[in-house]
Amino acid sequence: MRLRKHHFIKIIVSLLLVIAALAGYSIITPDYLPKPYGHPYIPLPAHTYVPLPGDLPYRFEISAHATVRRDPVYATSEPYWITIYYQAFKAEVQITYKPVKADKQLLRSYIEDCYKLCMKHQVRASAIDSDILQFPTGVTATFMTLQGQVSSPFQFYTTDGVEHFLRGVVYFSTSQENDYLAPIIQFIKEDIIHLLHTLRWKKGGDWA
Repeated sequence: MRLRKHHFIKIIVSLLLVIAALAGYSIITPDYLPKPYGHPYIPLPAHTYVPLPGDLPYRFEISAHATVRRDPVYATSEPYWITIYYQAFKAEVQITYKPVKADKQLLRSYIEDCYKLCMKHQVRASAIDSDILQFPTGVTATFMTLQGQVSSPFQFYTTDGVEHFLRGVVYFSTSQENDYLAPIIQFIKEDIIHLLHTLRWKKGGDWA
């Protein structure tokens, strides 16, 4: 009987030592629970704007943090096509321009082309939203937002319906996910809204 009691006491003591060891390990061992996924902070400059340079049939204000480029391939055939380039963000806004010539059928073809080109991103876009934006200056623009992991998060076009048609497409030449780029996308979107707000058409040598 005494042997059994002695054996039982040894078991109890061993269990207490194991419990104490585990408790001490939990105190000195750091917490290795997985951390929530996040992205590094992206510092963004303040929005400042300058007039668009060059002799063009349209004018507006662009970000002071961007530069204007011209593609030499289209320098002769499309002299009014420009690219607004954000070097810090590896992003660009491609601006294409077409004269309407008071031709409703021609205007309709330009608009159809815009939607066709936008739909090419449908393979990767989770959704495409279209909104009509109206500005106090009388400018009306169709703004298309593409959701998901797409290289072009938004596109737009605007026209006076008689002489001018302008299309803009935003592209990112980076492999970063759009969740990471979200602050930059919003920053450039605000620049585009300002661009449209300050847009003027050249008509007969004057600015409308």
